[in-house]
This record gives sequence, C-alpha cells and structure tokens, in this order.
Amino acid sequence: MKTLVVFALVAAASAYSFSGFQRDEPDEVPLAQKQHDISSLLYKVYEPLHDANLKTLVDTFDPEANLSNFPDGGVAVRKLLKELKDHKLEEKQHFFSVFNDTQREQALLLTNVLLQCQDWKTGISYAAYFRQRLNEEEFIYALYAAVRHSPLSRNVVLPPIYEILPHFFTSAEVLQKAYRAKIKATPGKFVTNFTGTPNNPEYRVAYFTEDIGLSTHYFNWHLEYPFWWNDTFGPHIERKGETFFWIHHQLNNRFDAERLSNHLDLVQKLHWDETLHDGFHPHTTYKYGDRFPIRPDDIHIENVDHVAEVHDLVVLENRVRDAIDHGYIIDKEGSKVDITNEEGIDILGNIIESSLYSPNVEYYGSLNNLAHVLLGHQGDPHDKYHEAPSVLEHYETATRDPAFYQLHKYIDDLFRKHKDRLPPYNKEELEFRGVAINNINIDGTLETYIEDYEYSLVNAVDDKDEVEDLEISTYIQRLKHKDFSFNIDIINNNDGDVLSTIRIFAWPHRDSNGVIFPFNEGRWRAIELDKFFKTLKPGENHIVRKSVESSVTVPDVPSINTLHDKVEAALTAGSDLHLEQFVSATGLPNRLLIPKGNEAGVELKLVVAVTDGAADAAINDLETFKKFHHYGYKGVYPDKKPHGYPLDRHVPDERIFHDIPNFAETIVKVFNHNEHIRHH
Repeated sequence: MKTLVVFALVAAASAYSFSGFQRDEPDEVPLAQKQHDISSLLYKVYEPLHDANLKTLVDTFDPEANLSNFPDGGVAVRKLLKELKDHKLEEKQHFFSVFNDTQREQALLLTNVLLQCQDWKTGISYAAYFRQRLNEEEFIYALYAAVRHSPLSRNVVLPPIYEILPHFFTSAEVLQKAYRAKIKATPGKFVTNFTGTPNNPEYRVAYFTEDIGLSTHYFNWHLEYPFWWNDTFGPHIERKGETFFWIHHQLNNRFDAERLSNHLDLVQKLHWDETLHDGFHPHTTYKYGDRFPIRPDDIHIENVDHVAEVHDLVVLENRVRDAIDHGYIIDKEGSKVDITNEEGIDILGNIIESSLYSPNVEYYGSLNNLAHVLLGHQGDPHDKYHEAPSVLEHYETATRDPAFYQLHKYIDDLFRKHKDRLPPYNKEELEFRGVAINNINIDGTLETYIEDYEYSLVNAVDDKDEVEDLEISTYIQRLKHKDFSFNIDIINNNDGDVLSTIRIFAWPHRDSNGVIFPFNEGRWRAIELDKFFKTLKPGENHIVRKSVESSVTVPDVPSINTLHDKVEAALTAGSDLHLEQFVSATGLPNRLLIPKGNEAGVELKLVVAVTDGAADAAINDLETFKKFHHYGYKGVYPDKKPHGYPLDRHVPDERIFHDIPNFAETIVKVFNHNEHIRHH
C-alpha cells in the first residue's frame, strides 16, 4: 500500500497523551457562568472576542505561568506555544477537517491543554487566549471536545453546531440574503429549501438526510466517542467499537424506513468496482468562500492522489473478512484474539472505524475513515482544483450525502457477516421465566407531519462591536410526530417483584414491492424505539410508556437565543441553571423516533421483548438514575446485553420467538397526511 496521509493514529497518540487530569471535586463557579463563558467563546468565532470580561482576562493572561500545576508539567502548553511561535499552526480563515492528521493534532493539542486545567478560570483563560490565535474551526472542534469530556464542564450544554457554523448547513443563496439584510440593517427571516429538485429521487428523503437535528446527533456522538480517544485522555470508553456499529446500523435502518415511506428502494451497499450512481451538490460554502465540493452522478470510483488507491480499501476489507471467517483477529504482537463471542463486535468496530482502541492499527488500517476521505475527493481525485474537504469529511455534514448511507450499508454488511457466524440464541437464553406479555398496542395514532423550524444566522454574518446585532434567521422544514404511548400488559407469575428490561423495536413489514420481509431479514432491519427497566409486581402489570420518554432519543438542543435567555435569567436572579435534559445530545431527536410513513400508512412490525433485568443490569438504581440513556453515560452502559438484543443474531426459525411468552409482536401503521415539501 502507498503511504496514507490520513489517520496516522499510533504515531499521533503520544503527541497529546497525558494522565491524571480527571477531577470530581465540586467547582465554585456557578453553572450559569460556565454556560455564559462557553457561549461567549463560540459567539461569532470568526471575529475577535466580544465579551468584555473574556477580553480583559486574555489581556492579562500569561500562558506560561503556573505550568507546574498541569499533570504533564506543562508539556502540552509549551508544545502548542512553540507551534504557534514557529508559524506551524493552521492559518485562520481556512477550512478544517478532523480527518486531516495535521489539523486534528493541532486541535487536540488545545483539547489536551483544556482537559488538564485544574480550575475553571485557568481553563477559560487558555480557551480565550488560543481562540484569538488558532484556526477558527480547529478551535471550535477543540473546545467542543474538551467541554464534552472535562469534569469542569459537566452539565454545560454545547450550542447547536448548525448555529455556530451556519454556513455548513445553510445554502449560499440564503447566506447572501442574510448579508444583504445586515448591510441594509434590516432584520430578515429567509426560507431554506432542501438540496436539489423533485427531478432527483433522493429529494424525496432530503427532509431526513438534511435534518439539522440528525446532523447534530451524528456530530455529538462522534465527540462523545471520538476515534482519536485513548485512555490517557481519560476513563476507558466501554463498548466504543460496538456502539460505532450500532449507531450506523440504526441510521441505515432508519434511512431505509424513510425510503420505503417515499416509495424508494432500499439503499444499495457500495461496491468499489461499480458505478456510484448518486451524486451530491451541497449548495453550501465555507465561511470564506471555498465551496463544498460537488460529486457528479454515475462516477467510477477512482484512486485519490496523496490519499489512497481503491485497492487499499479492498485490501483492508479483505483483512476484516478474513478475520471474520477465521473467528479471530491478529493483534500487534502477532497473537490471535478470539472474536466469536459477545466482545467480538466491539473489537471489529474498533478495527473498522478505526479507533485507537484497535488492537492492530498498522495491519487493519482505518477502513471507515479512509473511505470517507476517498469518497469525499471523488469530485477532484487528482487535486486539479485543490478543492476543500467535502461534506463526507465533516461529522457535522456527512449524513447529508447519499453516499454516506451506501458506504455504511457496505460496512454494515461486514458486521452482519460477523453476527451471523455467532450461534443463534436458544430458548433458554431468550426466556424470562414466569413473565409473559398479554398484549401490546399503541395509544394514539402513529402520525408524522412536516413543520417549519427557525434557527439563527447571527454567526453567519460579520459585524463590529458598535453595530447592534439584527434578528437574521432562516427556517427549514423538518419531520415531527404526534405524541403517542406504548401500552404493554405483562403478567408476572413469580412470587415476588422482578426487575425487567423492556425492549421495543419495529421494522418495515414490506419491501418496496410489497413483499413481506421474512423474520430474519426484518429483525436485521429493526429500528430500536425504546429500552427501559421496570420492576414488575406479582400478577398483572399495565405499563404505559410515552414516546417522549424514549431512551433512544433526546430533546432538540436549545437554540443559542434560548440558551442566552436562560443563562442571563439565572445570572440576574442568582439562581441555579437547569439544562440537564439537554446535556447528552447523542441520541436522535425525539421527533425522529418513527419514520415518516405516508398517506396510505406504512406497515411496521412492532415487537416487544421483556428480559431479565437483574441479569441484564450493569448498574444499580436503574429506574431512578436518569443520567443513563440508550448510549450510556460517560462510556458506561446500563445494559450488559449486546446492542439490538435479542434480535442481533441470526434467526434460523422464527418460531422460537413465537414459543416464548416474554416476546410479542403486532402490525401498526405510520401515517403522514400533510406532506408538503417546498420546492425551489
């Protein structure tokens, strides 16, 4: 293989490793002040600091003072300052991608510094100091990563990325209108339409692929579980590789359900030697004019100069396939590591992404990350025009491109190959003795609708301190569902209370030709709708679970205006700031819990499995400890079972599920009666 310019993970790891920064002691700075400081750092990040207190702090700050307080003795600070002095840092007003080794290492140097800070004032001082000196987008990534993982910023809510980097999500045409409104000092609210026209079949599902909440979910998940993380940054992140598999598996299943709702075929997996039919035109530009690259339709995937050859990807794929066929991987010491067990999916996920948890980065490479870059350069594979990174090279925008889903269907196929080699669950493993489901149904109608959502463009337009901000915003359509509840009647025939895990899934009942999916095909396409723990008393238990309570989902992140208003109110009143429900942001927005459906109604097979919570539980107080959700909390999972259990393994005979009383299924329909997608 040729030398790859991306993802030199092993060599890079030591450049920003350290230990001992994690602190759990209470901090004296009120949460409202912390939230104010972070929001101020991110406000108009392409301009000098606007906040007077932060400006004063920077003016008197010496970054080389008190370096002995850092766990690494100030090594990271000195390295970053030397890079700055030697003019080696990425220039301002230039694009940044986390998939670029050099740029990522620079951003993580700052993340390293911030994570080591022992108190809030020191951390915010370094952040403000380097905000004025680092590339703007490098700074944003570094700060977001540090806030996500530092104990000092616990319960601080990161503003929605689409309002911090609005040009990543908003068409160039709309931003031109915003600039004209600013020049004329006239407030404006402008409509944003989806990319393309009805002439493109993919336009029918653009409401999903271009949903800014979906983009926020994907970006935040990768911040929570970054591929560059190793245990010198902080605590070990459990099941990171498995969760990499699961989030992409769920996105693919979710997207396929949207396609069937709109009379489209299922996503076809990527083939390196076949034509990539669907192009993509983002209609967006970087802040200072470089456009996001266009990929035309019907291209033959080419080698990309200075990145990789297609053959490189095929070699990496074959090494993964060999590992799955043999039932083991080879670690960097040359030893065999068994993957024919529940931990195997975690190892494969770490290898395929690849993350620093990969047992052998040099041999297995980075199939996923390298594929993102290679596909992202297909509009200019030989660097004739020196184009900027594509949407596939940013977690903020990757889900907008149809090629994203084809790539991850291809990767998902590798994971399925592994899962199908594991022995099917037997009746004893699936049963929950003494527990039976009597009935499941939906309280309310499964119905979705399209609504307008407004977001601010204040960070898209430049101004000066003496010029007052104008209300400039855009609004875009998005999917939402009406509230509903799951009704589940369960009988506990045991003598005492038992803890149960209630797992709710659904999958499209029919394919695009109206043919019913066999159970084994359907279960692989299952969308996880909820998972929660519930104590069952002896006898009958009637459980009502509201859709808004789903552990798979999170509320939409508050807008920067909402965050500002809540923070200022708390600071003025001297009261506590409560934003706990928005802290995670790693789940899907709750409004995307179910697929769109259509006028006639899309049939879903709804399945519920009730399993032994005492055997499943990884922690105590599962019913009351609200910090835990579907993706865990700070890398700790409440559920020992594999993601997708009990539907994650091959089912040679579906009658096994019909023979256990703690499993039930029914057919429901999802309707959409007001589909009005605006056209250009």
